[in-house]
Amino acid sequence: MSQIVKSLAEISADYDTLLCDLWGCLHNGKAAFPAAVAALQGFRAKGGTVALLTNAPRPNRFVIEGLDRLGVPRDAWDLVVSSGDAAQIAMLEGAVGTRVHHIGPEKDDGFFTALPDDLPGALTITRVPLDEAEGIVCTGPFDELTETPEDYRARFLFAKAKGLKLLCANPDLVVDMGETRIYCAGALAKLYDEMGGTSLYYGKPHAPIYELTRARLAAAGRDGDPAGMLAVGDGFFTDVQGGTGEGIDTLFVTGGLEAARFGADVENPDPAKLEGWLAGQSFAPTYSIGRLR
Repeated sequence: MSQIVKSLAEISADYDTLLCDLWGCLHNGKAAFPAAVAALQGFRAKGGTVALLTNAPRPNRFVIEGLDRLGVPRDAWDLVVSSGDAAQIAMLEGAVGTRVHHIGPEKDDGFFTALPDDLPGALTITRVPLDEAEGIVCTGPFDELTETPEDYRARFLFAKAKGLKLLCANPDLVVDMGETRIYCAGALAKLYDEMGGTSLYYGKPHAPIYELTRARLAAAGRDGDPAGMLAVGDGFFTDVQGGTGEGIDTLFVTGGLEAARFGADVENPDPAKLEGWLAGQSFAPTYSIGRLR
């Protein structure tokens, strides 16, 4: 059984570093959660390091700009690592060739234009139509408010026939933007896999984003020992599974994506409902909390 806690402060003394998710944990895409911001500020005030670890398909500079717009203060975190960072490095190393077809909205164009300047030997990537591509880079649906993965079936049939690999810049299946649930790149990549295509993943719960985080912590002079880390997030099959796979303790925010499973009060998960659901899973979080606070 995962231990239910009321606040991060109850357990924070045991950890040096938080790997904290964004959507559903620190904000909902439209506004920051004040209690979550305060919890991170409190952790840092006692000497802890906060690494915001997100499956956003954009380089971290754009994530930081988004956090600023949402009103998340800079004193709530130390560094930001995105799935977009890890996937962008893989693309520049040639994971899906140099002529790629981009599936995603215009807001993700920075994935191709805001390139890191510290990657020796980075390849030159050209965006091309699907019929000229060596591979696919997927950052999400073209129109995340109206499209579903099924809208891409015909495109994926063509891509599979060509033997194209798909680089998935965001393994999330869905996120909640305010009260609206939208599909992410992970849902499209999942369909491509189910159709017999090959998708490559770099965000949570997969290893590359954690390797990149440890490297950036080390570069900042911070401790990257998993024993001193706590992974926090509402994505059970991303944040919790990823942290568990890396040997990191986890804090499951039950009031996010999975809130409907655990009773009417999102701030306080029903212990019996939580225990019953976790009994059917192959792993469990170290701790659980309704909302990060």
